[in-house]
Amino acid sequence: MNFHILTLFPDMILQGLSTSIIGRAAEKGLLSIEAVNIRDYTTNKHKKVDDYPYGGGAGMLMQAQPVYDAWKSIADRIGDKPRTVYLTPQGSVFKQNMAKNFAKERDLVLLCGHYEGIDERVLEEIVTDSVSIGDYVLTGGELPAMVLVDAVSRMVPGVLTNDESSLAESFEGGLLEYPQYSRPEEWRGKKVPEILLSGNHRKVEEWRREQSILRTMERRPDLLASAELTEKERKITDSVKDGKNAP
Repeated sequence: MNFHILTLFPDMILQGLSTSIIGRAAEKGLLSIEAVNIRDYTTNKHKKVDDYPYGGGAGMLMQAQPVYDAWKSIADRIGDKPRTVYLTPQGSVFKQNMAKNFAKERDLVLLCGHYEGIDERVLEEIVTDSVSIGDYVLTGGELPAMVLVDAVSRMVPGVLTNDESSLAESFEGGLLEYPQYSRPEEWRGKKVPEILLSGNHRKVEEWRREQSILRTMERRPDLLASAELTEKERKITDSVKDGKNAP
């Protein structure tokens, strides 16, 4: 999979994505990540890419021309109009199912805004998806772009050394991940749950499923409405919410 990131700060992107799982996947050729400097495409002799917004108001606005030309350099190279994601607080909130969907693309362009945003005309021309990583404002789109690259990359076959590790993570099936334990069996008086030491894999999986449901109810009850639950599990969650018997 190829990530093309349109940014004013390419070093920030490349340094942030060159280590750990993402860096290793890029070295293996499973991913490619390029940071395209929008300033390289401005026609302004001072490399200026912003100007005052029409109608007045605070701040500066990124101009359409350098953003479009930087994007077009990618489109021309890959010979197609690529799926282009604009990182903005006004976008749809990024979720796991989006990561899965984006991972199906061969090429994905990520557009990082700055200042007070980007001229609306170029957004209408090139953007296919507007995405936010949360209801707060950051200095620019670079950090959200890196978040998206990290989440999407984990969905690409071969990136994770253990394929199962992406299947049992939080938000798979609409639930949070169950609690995990490692050695020693007892630490500061706290013991590992006996079921995990039993060797009974079926019972362990049942316990983990139950814990995922309970943890989701406690920490993110909003997820339960769309979670993939059996009819029996749905009845159990309803009884717990009504203050009746826990599973």
